[in-house]
Amino acid sequence: MSERYDEYLNEHKTNVRKAFEWMKENIFDDFSDIYKEAIEKAEYNTLYNHDISKTYPEEYEAYDKYFYGGNKSYEVVEDFNYAWLHHIHNNPHHWQYWILNNDDPDKGEIILDMPVEYIIEMICDWWSFSWKQGKLEEIFKWYDERKDYIKLSQNTRKKVQDLLDIIYEKLKELKENK
Repeated sequence: MSERYDEYLNEHKTNVRKAFEWMKENIFDDFSDIYKEAIEKAEYNTLYNHDISKTYPEEYEAYDKYFYGGNKSYEVVEDFNYAWLHHIHNNPHHWQYWILNNDDPDKGEIILDMPVEYIIEMICDWWSFSWKQGKLEEIFKWYDERKDYIKLSQNTRKKVQDLLDIIYEKLKELKENK
């Protein structure tokens, strides 16, 4: 086990929780009647379950070697790719989880709607890296650079964009009121 990877995991989970707590404190009151159950589920996920699979044997060693092993051999990269695949297939807060690749070529790829609790957790996951840097606005640049690549249903994309817009406006308001 790598102490550095364990530290990263703990820091990441802490920053995901910080993002959720900020949202709970600053924006959820505005739509808690509509999404009360989703917010409660997202809170549980961010507090207790977020990225728990990164501690499983299917992911832990491969992530540790890839990010902290100093060696990006073919085997290390392949092991990481399988670990990442396991991760996105076991963590519905990743947008990739909601892409259905059909065997029937006529049906092709279908992008399913994400439940709101996972949209919230996904944004907290993305935002955690801004919290790590101490630059809470970085999420908007990050999303803007990737939004054309990230595959979301129209319904999910609208909810993601709406939530990011609300966060942006609240951060701006808080900054102006300092």
